Amino acid sequence: MNDKVDDKGSSKGISRRTILKMATTTGVAAMVSPRIVLAAGEQPVKFGIDNPLTGTYAITGRNELHGMELAIAEINAKGGILGRQAQLIVEDSTSGDAGVAVQKAHKLIDRDKVDFLIGNVNSGLTEAISQVAFAKNVFMLDPGGHADPITGTECHWNVFQTCPSTTLLVNAIAPDLIKRFGKKFYFLVPDYAFGHGLLDAYNANLKKYGATNVGADLIPLGTADYSSYLIKAQSASPDVIVILQNGDDQTNVLKQAVQFGLDKRFHIAGANIELETLEALPPSARIGNWVIEWYWNQPGVPHVKEFTEAIKKKTGRVPTARTWFGHTSIHACALAANKAKSLDAVKMARALDGLVLPPEVALQPGEAVYRATQHLLIGTLWAGHAQAQGSGADDLFHVDTIIDTKTIAPTVEETGCKMVWPS
Repeated sequence: MNDKVDDKGSSKGISRRTILKMATTTGVAAMVSPRIVLAAGEQPVKFGIDNPLTGTYAITGRNELHGMELAIAEINAKGGILGRQAQLIVEDSTSGDAGVAVQKAHKLIDRDKVDFLIGNVNSGLTEAISQVAFAKNVFMLDPGGHADPITGTECHWNVFQTCPSTTLLVNAIAPDLIKRFGKKFYFLVPDYAFGHGLLDAYNANLKKYGATNVGADLIPLGTADYSSYLIKAQSASPDVIVILQNGDDQTNVLKQAVQFGLDKRFHIAGANIELETLEALPPSARIGNWVIEWYWNQPGVPHVKEFTEAIKKKTGRVPTARTWFGHTSIHACALAANKAKSLDAVKMARALDGLVLPPEVALQPGEAVYRATQHLLIGTLWAGHAQAQGSGADDLFHVDTIIDTKTIAPTVEETGCKMVWPS
């Protein structure tokens, strides 16, 4: 397993200062000089994908890639971007090694001359490669790294975030958990930016609603045996055991929680659940209350059925939130370029700043917009509970509440984003 990433986005042995140095290794000129765009027709528009294909987040990374591939096919079928065909150049960031992710970002930008940098499932890796993109003045779209700082305290004019922030995920579920299941919470926390952000947001909600954190374990990414942590959680006698893992880690801890019988004595909940996780679990372990970030079963919502059928034709399975993240992120880049009538990063960022996504890209019941002066996508979340099986084999989540994230989002000022644009 690769080295874990801490809440500052650095892998074991790699400091924030080191990452910043890595981001600027090609010299000051690359930071201040505009990128050269070749004349239309001379080369395709290139998307550099710096995302996991191996490790804990391999499945979610591959599903994001499926969504990206469909988006590229749709864009090219409609004439491409600025009259040029679009192309994906894919690199495996690994699931948890910031050094590798930063190296791949440099390759994509410096050697492959990509027009867009896309990544990452892992929030710590997203933070690391966003430093590279910022230093190089390259337009970047984060499809699936949730940490608040990406579009909060570390926001950049050229970086946009499609997935909801950790604060949005927790605000969508924590108040209801406290109201329904009790006020003593124990947390199993993945020890990197994503997990730390979720825990911070939960602690803020517990304080607001008069609940208590009775214990929290920071657990390395890629942990296989959760028995010691589950025993500690049990001993604390909480009302709710909150599982904040994701990817393969989420699958493993849920299986083991059921094997220990904890679901019979405590309520199990978390933040976001992945359909990938639910598909990998035995029916008995499809338990708990969660937020799902996009769901394929949206009766009556325009274009969702067509998107679902297109992905099923491509992969044999329904799309997941990760598929949607990839699909939406690529389309957002194309929208930015075509609106700006340019591949200049500043012009594209200005074009996407505050842009409302069209229904065939948003694929949800309400408005989805990249929030002006922050660049976090504000749209819809679905809160509910896991189920062994619903209307079909792929219907593994029961939606209880549909949430417009405008109603639960902190203000731009509260996020800490102070966006500075190039002069």
